[in-house]
This record gives sequence, structure tokens and C-alpha cells, in this order.
Amino acid sequence: MIIGMSVGAFTALHVAISIVGIISGVVVLVAMLKSKAPAGWTALFLATTVLTSVTGFLFPATGFTPAQAFGIFSLVLLAGALFAFYAQHLAGTWRWVYVVAALAALYLNCFVLVVQSFEKVPFLHAFAPSQSELPFQIAQLALLAIFVVAGFLAVRKFHPERRPSVAVTVSPP
Repeated sequence: MIIGMSVGAFTALHVAISIVGIISGVVVLVAMLKSKAPAGWTALFLATTVLTSVTGFLFPATGFTPAQAFGIFSLVLLAGALFAFYAQHLAGTWRWVYVVAALAALYLNCFVLVVQSFEKVPFLHAFAPSQSELPFQIAQLALLAIFVVAGFLAVRKFHPERRPSVAVTVSPP
């Protein structure tokens, strides 16, 4: 049992959160390439990506695993993205910090998606049962190339208007 759920049910929840994070992350990436920062999609992407990492730590494990390393690295990246977006309002260098951190976190989730796909989908597993075979390497290399190009373009194209800070004004009576 994990937080009152069977391991299978918790795994399904974790996967669903991860998929929502990846889909919303792709929407955010496309928006970045159009120099837009859709607040709702961005919040959904960042929240579900944080939840993906956090829920990953709840699975039973003996010792430190590569998945836990990915989770820690992702949370560090997401902390930077959250700070750049919400606290610094993408001002100055915080714009590219946000782009790089957000896309790196999305890449990590997509990397894990490819790993899990080759492990769990019989058709893909047949091509790379140990995940050291050429089809797996090509898939991961293609994913990395897509993210490097998309990241480069996003850093260059993402210049949304500076988001206004929330200010509270008090009028005298």
C-alpha cells in the first residue's frame, strides 16, 4: 500500500499525472515557440511535473536508484523554473532560466517515458529488451536532439511581455 492505495492503483495515478505533465509541457513548449506564456497551461505543467517527481519517491525502493536521482534533479530544475516564472516574472536572465529549467524537466519526463515504453510495451520491448540495443539508443538520441533544437529555439523566441507583479494599493479613507 502507498498512501492508502494498492501499488497498482498508485502506479496508475503516477502514470496519469506524468502523462498530463508531458502533454501540458508540450503545449507550454509550443506556446514558448510562439512567445506566449499561457498561465493555466504553465501552472498545470509545473504542478503535474512536480507531482510526478514527488510521487516517484513514494514507491518502495531499497537503496538509491537512478529514478530517485532523476527525481531530485527534476525537482531542482522545477524549483528554478517556478522561481523564474512566479517570483521573478521572467525578467531579464530569468526568462532563459525558466525556459532551460522547464524544458530540461520536460525532457527528463519524456526520457523516462521512452524508457518505460521500451520496458512495458511488448512491440518496443522486442526491439530493445535490455535497453542497450540500437533502436533504444536511436529513440533516446532523437528525443535529445528534438529537445536541444526546441530549447535553442525557445530561448531565442520566448519573449512574452513582462508579467505585471501583483500590487496591493491602499487608498486613504
